[in-house]
Formats: sequence, structure tokens, C-alpha cells
Amino acid sequence: MRTITEINDKISSRCVEVWTIEELKARVSEVGVTQAAKEVDVVTTGTFEPMESSGAIINLGHTDPPIKIRKCWLDGVPAYAGFGAVDLYLGATQIFDYTDIGEVPDVEESKERGGGHVIEDLIAGKPIQLRSLGQVTDCYPRASFNTTIAKDTINQFYLFNPRNLYQNFIVGVNGGERPLFTYLGPLQPRLTNAVYSNPGAISPLLNDPELKLIGIGTKIFFGGGIGYVAWEGTQHFPLQKRLPNRTPVGPAATLALIGDAKQMDPKWVRGCYFKNYGPSLMLGVGVPLPVLNEEVVKYCAIQDQDIVAPVVDFSIPRRVRPTFGLVSYAQLKAGRITIDGKSVRVAPLASISLSRQVAQELKQWICAAKFTLTEPVAPMPMNRSFLPQDRWGSQITLD
Repeated sequence: MRTITEINDKISSRCVEVWTIEELKARVSEVGVTQAAKEVDVVTTGTFEPMESSGAIINLGHTDPPIKIRKCWLDGVPAYAGFGAVDLYLGATQIFDYTDIGEVPDVEESKERGGGHVIEDLIAGKPIQLRSLGQVTDCYPRASFNTTIAKDTINQFYLFNPRNLYQNFIVGVNGGERPLFTYLGPLQPRLTNAVYSNPGAISPLLNDPELKLIGIGTKIFFGGGIGYVAWEGTQHFPLQKRLPNRTPVGPAATLALIGDAKQMDPKWVRGCYFKNYGPSLMLGVGVPLPVLNEEVVKYCAIQDQDIVAPVVDFSIPRRVRPTFGLVSYAQLKAGRITIDGKSVRVAPLASISLSRQVAQELKQWICAAKFTLTEPVAPMPMNRSFLPQDRWGSQITLD
């Protein structure tokens, strides 16, 4: 029906028809897939949820005399410095720690602050204290360097996130006898509560289940700026079991994303902390889906009752945990699910409201000709297996 070039021409001439994913679903229920596909050019999807496999590449610029940084702290949070002399990688889940340079951190002041918070502050233009130790060489004679940096005083500052946008995820519960503090937040004992992360039928990858539209080079809304799909994400598992509508029944495809953090907005990139688990990053990501044919609309028409997620018991400390079966996102969003005859209250980690706002803002960008679509330069691999480490590793006991 359409090509991306034709859609971009319509964007440039401001006659493009763009719907958010919820507007598309509502229209399909009124007129059907075929008619809706004739009317719309682009569908915008969005999510705002924790994405802990995230981080920032930072280039400081050279000092005089030069330093080859090998240990570095940004507001007390260690950054990785094992490549270029003044290149750093700050992981979103890295925790505050000055102990490597002989200082004991104030636990009460720092325990809830990590890499995600430093990234948010840099994006917001706030000053960040940098402390570094160097490896002294003939090329790099300086042994240490302390200063204050901000996003305007450094060269490159971009997010390069190894794993974002899970295509579906799990529901966490706790069948044990004590509270558990997890990457889904606190799980109370004896199946008192349940937590899920994915926003369901509005989530980007669930509306392109076979990744026919999203590939390497796809342009996206990324933290309030423009980003791109860089590669498959870590733990990319497209071979997950799927329903007849091709949506997976658990964690499946993932994407690696990249984008200029200097363009981003702290509204869409927020450091967060999970009690007794650690820091992370809440991130807003929006993906435009070009309506190239009727099949695109058919997949985008799925509703929350058409998508399921596994209920996983975190009280069993194993990689493969027992489950209590599958529940639909319609059940999850109703606020309660039933497990073994017991009604259990449910809460989302993803913000449904902010996910909708991401899709709406991306729609506005496209309608204003501030955002055009890209052709992927390569498709995502759809044959990746998920390899565990049990067969090769052995346990080491430290005395």
C-alpha cells in the first residue's frame, strides 16, 4: 500500500495521517482492519518503564598534561574507564562507592543514588563532580584529575543501552514466607502482591511481534530526543513460544538503543531506586510503525486481553523459577489476578500514563515534520537461542 519514502513525502508536506496506537485500536473496532489501513500512514507506540541495562558513553576531552584515566567517579558513582584515555561508560545500575580511594561513603546519604541519577542530572544540565586516577605513562604523565563537569563541558555524551524494550516480560510474585526485594520492587510473602513491568498492548514491540518494521537503523523517540536501534539487545530471544497472534508468552525480543543524551529531556530519563536491590533508570521510548500494508494494522489491533505474561514465583532462588501459569494484560490492568484461588492485588512498574504521552509526543513530532521515518539497514535476527551458563561454569568458594 505504501513505502517509507511515500510516507516521508507526506510528512514533509504535512499531509500525513498519524494515530497513536490506542487511536488505531479504537478505529479498528469501529471500521475494521481493512478500512483503518486505508486511512492511516503511521502508528506511534510508546513506553515509560525501568530499563536497567542502560548507560552513557562520555568523552571528557584531554587534560594538560594528559591523563590516562583508569579509575573514575562521577558524584561518587564509579564509571568504567578501561578503554580510551578519557572515555568513560557510566552504567545506570552502578552504585555510589568512594572506597577505592580510601573514603567511606555516607551510607544514608548515598545508598539510593546510582548511575541512573547521575545520567539524569547530566541531562538536566546540573554540575557533576569528577574524580579520577590515571595510569602514568610517557604519553599520559598525569596521575589524577578532579574537576566539575556538565553536559556542555564534555565532548560526547550519549546513551548506549545494551538491552531496552523487552518484547513482553514476567509478572513477579512471592510464594515464600519473607519479603523479597527484586528488580520488580518489593514482593510481599504468601502471594500478597504481584508486579508487572510491560505496559501491554501499547508497548512498541508487541505491536510488531515479528519485527518486520523495526530493525537496525530504525529512528525512535529516545528519552525526549532522537535515537536509533543499534543492534539486537542482549538476551534477545525471539524464539520464545508465541500465541497464534504471534505475541510471545514471556520475555522475547530486545533492542540495543543509542542516542545523543545532550538532546534528551530529564522528564523522560529519570534515575530511580529499588529498595534493597539498587539504582536503575526509567526511560521513555517511542517507536513509529509505518503502515506499509494491511498486515501492520492487523498486528497493531491486538488488545490487552490478547496478550499474556507468566506469573513467576521469586521465592525459589533459581534461574528457572516455577510459575503459576499465564495471565492476560487485561487481567493485570484490572488490578487483581487470581492465583491458586486467591485474589492478589497487582501494580505496574511501567507508567501507563507516561507511555501514552510518549506516543502522543512522537505523533506531534511527525505531524509537525520534526521527525521522519527511516528504512532499517538490516533486519533483527529472529533465530537467536537463549544460552545459560550451567553447562560450562562451576561454583567458586572464596575463603
